[in-house]
Amino acid sequence: MKKYILISWLVLMFATACNDDLLNTQPQTSIPEAIAYSTPEKILAQTNNLYKQLQNQSFYGGRFIVFNEQRADQFGQNDGNAATGSAVWNQNMASTNDFVNNVWSVGYTAINASNILISKMNETNVIPGTLAKNYIAEAKFIRAFCYFSLVQTYAKPYNQDKNALGLPLRLTPITTSGNNDLARSTVDKVYTQILKDLDEAEIDLPLSYSTSLLNASRAKKVTAIALKTRVLLVQNNFEKVIAESQKIVSATAPFQYTGEGLTLKLEASFAGLFGGSYTGSEAIFSIPFANSTTETPAAQFALAYNYVTQPILFLAAAGVASDPALNSSSDARASLIGTNVANQKIVKKFNVTTAPFRDYVPVIRYAEVLLNYAEAAASTNDLATALALLKAVRNRSDPNYLFPVIDVATKEGLIATIQKERDIEFLGEGFRLMDLQRKVQTLPAKKGSIGTAPLVLPSSSNYIWPIPSGELAANKLIVPNP
Repeated sequence: MKKYILISWLVLMFATACNDDLLNTQPQTSIPEAIAYSTPEKILAQTNNLYKQLQNQSFYGGRFIVFNEQRADQFGQNDGNAATGSAVWNQNMASTNDFVNNVWSVGYTAINASNILISKMNETNVIPGTLAKNYIAEAKFIRAFCYFSLVQTYAKPYNQDKNALGLPLRLTPITTSGNNDLARSTVDKVYTQILKDLDEAEIDLPLSYSTSLLNASRAKKVTAIALKTRVLLVQNNFEKVIAESQKIVSATAPFQYTGEGLTLKLEASFAGLFGGSYTGSEAIFSIPFANSTTETPAAQFALAYNYVTQPILFLAAAGVASDPALNSSSDARASLIGTNVANQKIVKKFNVTTAPFRDYVPVIRYAEVLLNYAEAAASTNDLATALALLKAVRNRSDPNYLFPVIDVATKEGLIATIQKERDIEFLGEGFRLMDLQRKVQTLPAKKGSIGTAPLVLPSSSNYIWPIPSGELAANKLIVPNP
C-alpha cells in the first residue's frame, strides 16, 4: 500500500527580493509519499510546512501565548465562556479539555513532520548534501522548539524535579498506524534532547538568508543560539547561558551582533517592533502571516482579539500594569498600554484588530537574549555586565532613566530588577508563566470580571497541564500526571 502524507505547498522566495510575502500557499492536498520529496521544490515545500505547523492558531500562531498569560498573574479575564479559555484562567483544566488536547496534538504533529523530513533528507540525492543538512538543521530546530514548549506545559519544571516524568520522546517518523505506544522520558532527558538538537542545528543552519523577512521567520545559526539561552536559563545553567550569549552579543555597548548578511540589535523604536514591519534588527524569530485569510487565526484565537478587540484579557491592577514605566510619558512601552470602554487597561502590542488578524507573532527578540544574559551574569556575580545589559534594554525605551542604586547594588536586588524588566518588556508575549515556573514560584491568585482565580502552589497538580485524554487513550505506555 502506498503511503500518503499531508503537505502544504508553501514556497519561500529565497532569491526574489521583490516578493515580500513569506508564504505562497495553495490548498492542502494528499499526495503519495514517494513523490513528496521527489524534486527540490517539493522538498522545500515540506521544509516550509514545518513552520506552518508553528503557525497553527492553537500554537504560536495564536492561543498558546494567550494560554501562558492566562495561567500567570498579569491579566484578569472578562469572558466566562469555555471557548475563550475561562478554565485556563481559573486554573481548572481537565485532561479532556480541547485546549489541552489541541496543543499536545499540534506540537507532536510538528515533531513528527520534523522526524519525517530528517529521515528523508538522510536518504535523498535530489538536492545537494549541504542543502539537505540545512533542512535537517531546520527540522531539528523546530523539533527542539516544540519539545521545549510541550515539556514546560505538561511536565514539572526542570528546577523542581528534573527526574520527574516528562514527555514521550519521539525521534523517529510515524507514517502508519499502530505506533502510538511510548513511555514518558524524564524531564532531564527531554531537555538533553532539546539542547542536542539545538547544538546540531547551530552547526548546519545558515548564517543568514537573502531577505529580512526570511531572516526573521526561518531558523538560522543565531536563532538556535538564542533559543539555547532561553532553555539554559530555565535550567539555571547560568555559565552556559553566558557562553551562548557571548556568541551573539558584543562585549561592550552598544550590544549587537554582526555576521554575514545579518545585524542583530535593539531597534531604536519599541513601538516600531509592533507597528507593521516585523522584520527589523531585533526580530530573531517570528511567526509570520501572509495575505491569505486562510492562514490567519480565527477571531477567538488571535492575539489582537484577545488583548484589544474583545478584549478577553485585561491588565490586572495589582500586576506590572501599575509599574511607573508603564504609566510614564517618558517610557515608550507605556504607549502600547491603552484603556477600553470598561476603563480597564489593555495591551495594544498586537494592533490588527479586525479580521483577518495578520500581526506577526514575536517569538524570540534580541531584547530577550540581552536580559537572559543579564540574569545569568548577575547570578554569577558579574554585576557590572548585568547592569550594562539591563540599562541597554531600559534606556532603549526611556533614554534618560536611571535605576535607583538600591535596586541594582546587590546581586539579589539586581536579579529582581531584571525580572521586573522582563515583566515590562515582554508583557503579553507569553513569558510570565515560564519565569514563574522556572523559579518554582507560586502562581498567584488574580481577580477578573468572572471572579477570582485561586493561587496555585508548585506542589499542586494543576501547576502544570494534565496529559491529554487523547494521548492516554491512544498510548498504552503513557501514564497521567499525579
